[in-house]
Amino acid sequence: MTQKTIQKAYLAAMLNALIVGLSFLFVKVALAISDPLDTLAHRFTLSFLAASIPVLLGWIRLRTTLRDIVSFLPVALFYPVIFFALQAFGLVYTSSSEAGIIQATVPIFTMILAAYFLKEYTNGMQKVFTLLSVAGVVYIFASKGVDLQSANLTGTVLVFLSALSLSAYGVMARKVVKKHHYMDVTYAMTVFGFLFFNGMSVVSHISAGTLAAFFQPLANPSFLVSVLYLGVLSSLVTSFLSNYALSHIEASKMSVCNQISTLVTIIAGVIWLNERVEIFHVVGGALILIGVVGANVFSSGRKSALSGDKALDQ
Repeated sequence: MTQKTIQKAYLAAMLNALIVGLSFLFVKVALAISDPLDTLAHRFTLSFLAASIPVLLGWIRLRTTLRDIVSFLPVALFYPVIFFALQAFGLVYTSSSEAGIIQATVPIFTMILAAYFLKEYTNGMQKVFTLLSVAGVVYIFASKGVDLQSANLTGTVLVFLSALSLSAYGVMARKVVKKHHYMDVTYAMTVFGFLFFNGMSVVSHISAGTLAAFFQPLANPSFLVSVLYLGVLSSLVTSFLSNYALSHIEASKMSVCNQISTLVTIIAGVIWLNERVEIFHVVGGALILIGVVGANVFSSGRKSALSGDKALDQ
């Protein structure tokens, strides 16, 4: 693998984080107009259409078999299905800034899962900095005060679980994209999200006798712009970028770039949604970022079990 390829992989990871950081803002805008399930359905409809155009025009040739698609299903279950579902429902109850900070825990889980499943080991300093990140999360929750009856806690738990599912995806996808082309994996994930969320939404509307309401949000310009961003950029493009990056760099290294999204989310929430960021958010967020960056700076340099695999062609 050349140095240029590695640089392109890190660039893809950073661009992915930037898009994800702004996605929380657009999700909040969309959820103010429509419910989470319909938002996800329209989001992945646009994502599926955008992904299918170059395939139908012959610009992209897919090389997947039925057996390949079956092997993609566990990855698609964690991302997009579980991740986006938990994120969308979680953002109903919590702010985008807080969700972005919670999302910063992704590298912690990724490091643990990657060590077990991918043999991407950590040394003593990495463990210390990982604990520092955990301390940042605990500090934020402790400063807020824990109210087991609050709706905000529900949102926090859902977003936290979405972060865990994203970590699981990163580890699982790392193996899959070493065996299959990242474009094939991306398209399969998009189709799966389209079928799942539209199926759930349509069935829900039919059972409630409100099928006509399924299309109503699309008449709202703000909703349409939001789902266009979420569907094309934050679903399709990020899937492509993350799968590309994971085909060339370790899952644990990929995850550290996601911390850019935390800062982008907080800034976007303050500027456009007038969300308040308390001092404990800043302190806790700083501890998370320092811990994650430090854990990667003091990486042991040991290669994962997959690092010797041949990289995919450009």
